[in-house]
Amino acid sequence: MTALRTMTATLALMGGLALAPAAEAAPSYGAPAGWTGIGTVGTGTPNGDVGTIPAGHTQYLFVTTDEGADGGGNLLSLGDETNGSTLTSPLFAANAGDALEFYFNYVTSDGAGFADYAWARLLDASGDEVALLFTARTVPAPDNIVPGTGMPSPDATLDPATVPIVLGTGNDGGPVWDELGSDSGSCFDDGCGLSGWVKSSYTIVTAGTYRLQFGVTNWGDTAYQSGLAIAGATIAGDPIDPQPVPEPASLALFGLGLLGLGLAARRRRA
Repeated sequence: MTALRTMTATLALMGGLALAPAAEAAPSYGAPAGWTGIGTVGTGTPNGDVGTIPAGHTQYLFVTTDEGADGGGNLLSLGDETNGSTLTSPLFAANAGDALEFYFNYVTSDGAGFADYAWARLLDASGDEVALLFTARTVPAPDNIVPGTGMPSPDATLDPATVPIVLGTGNDGGPVWDELGSDSGSCFDDGCGLSGWVKSSYTIVTAGTYRLQFGVTNWGDTAYQSGLAIAGATIAGDPIDPQPVPEPASLALFGLGLLGLGLAARRRRA
């Protein structure tokens, strides 16, 4: 079956070269500063069927199974996960009652029982799971793509709460998205498409330091890719971004500044 699917993917690519839409913006591969990636991760801007991001955001993070790592993105360890990717944020501080929010969009070219899936979770400073923030899975209609069919229920509130598959604009409803690599615009079978942008909201229960982690995995084989776009991650309204560390020269200047203030204060007292 895997060989047949791989041959089908190759033929679909060859047949669709003349019809392939021009990329609107090339993705930037590699984890952003302060973040940790396994497999294929990066940053991108809306292209193809992944359209305008809510709330005025213009850029997203992404994980994709395209050239993913063996075992990457495996959340459930059910035995059929193959390759994928994960992206983990730097540590951030949060108080009890703070709102953790972000938008996500699950995109898949797979289908017909090859149930690729994606997810996000909140980890404590030790790397233990605190909350499951969403799941998404490749399943044919009428089942929902979000939350993921056959997956644990998320601890966060999703808006919309459930999402059926949305067909893409490629062949047979396949989603067009650069981050799917050569499978952009392809569809293996019923179940391909995307979720559209969904908002995840979670209220922090206990003050502490945390990380966000996102993942996506292939299921059953490594053909027909799936991916996840993530945008607008905030805690209590503040972006979850790595804090810049002062360069050594900046630290030296800062120290000289403090010394100067101390000398001035001594002169005034004298």
